[in-house]
Amino acid sequence: MKIFIAGLPFQVGEEELTAVFNDFGHVKSLRIVKDRETGQSKGFGFVEMTNDDEAREAIENMDGADYYGRRISVAEAEDKPRPAGGGFKRNTQKSF
Repeated sequence: MKIFIAGLPFQVGEEELTAVFNDFGHVKSLRIVKDRETGQSKGFGFVEMTNDDEAREAIENMDGADYYGRRISVAEAEDKPRPAGGGFKRNTQKSF
């Protein structure tokens, strides 16, 4: 199950957050989203856990928790379809 985490303190790294979620079960992958130019955390990320029951337990226990003085939100991630064509709009009208 993929989990969305919001409200992350900017100083939290992926290794530390992986260790926190490993307390609930095996973490398959974890990514904190960062600004492309600065490399600074954007304050949210995703965790993928191999066991859905463990993921639900992590969500239940972590949602609303105080983490370095910030209240984090933790929920099941929603899969959103990616736009076709690489994510940019193409001019499909032909002019002759």
